Parts: sequence; structure tokens; C-alpha cells
Amino acid sequence: QVHLVESGGGSVQSGGSLRLSCVASAYYYMGWFRQAPGKEREGVATSDKDGSTSYTDSVKGRFTISRANAKDTLYLQINSLKPEDTAMYYCVADIIPIEVATTIPDVIPYWGQGTQVTVSS
Repeated sequence: QVHLVESGGGSVQSGGSLRLSCVASAYYYMGWFRQAPGKEREGVATSDKDGSTSYTDSVKGRFTISRANAKDTLYLQINSLKPEDTAMYYCVADIIPIEVATTIPDVIPYWGQGTQVTVSS
């Protein structure tokens, strides 16, 4: 059983920053997905085991995904927040690579409980 525990969400004003963290019970391909009210889940950023990263276009230049040295902790530094970034953010993991733009959320086996990010204008 894989455990993913997120933390770091909160309420901020537009332009603010947050750092999300996710501790995994083992070392996997990992990423962050989000779901805004009334919208489908979407990939935000992913991190491969070799350290390569990818981002959805709307967050490039503002979000940074990284891993701790032990590689079982995943971070998402989110800067220049916009109201449209408001969503529940989920840490996800899989034993195969996760593609930020094409992996269907339903096929990802491991999800954290989510952490809410709310951005006010």
C-alpha cells in the first residue's frame, strides 16, 4: 500500500506564493494534479525518477516541482498565484512515468488526500 501525505495548501491573495509538500512511502514516479470546482482533474507538473520535470503550459514559469535528496518527498513551489489556480491539489504516484498532459487521471493508482489552494483577487 502506497501512502502519500500532502501539506502546505492555504488561502493567499493573487500574486502570493505557497509551497506544497508530499511525503511518499516509497520512491515512485510522482507528480501533482489539481481539480478546480466544476472542472476535470488536470496534470500540473511531474517528476521522473531521473529528475526530469514537465509542466502544463498554464503554470510554466510560475510553478517548480522538485524532490528532496531522499527522493521520497515531492515539492511544488507555486509563485505568482492567480485566482484560476484555485483548486484541490493532489500528489500522485505510479510505478510508470506520468505524463502531465496525456496521462488520464483515472489510471494513476496512487493519490494523496489533497490540499486546498485558494487564491483571492
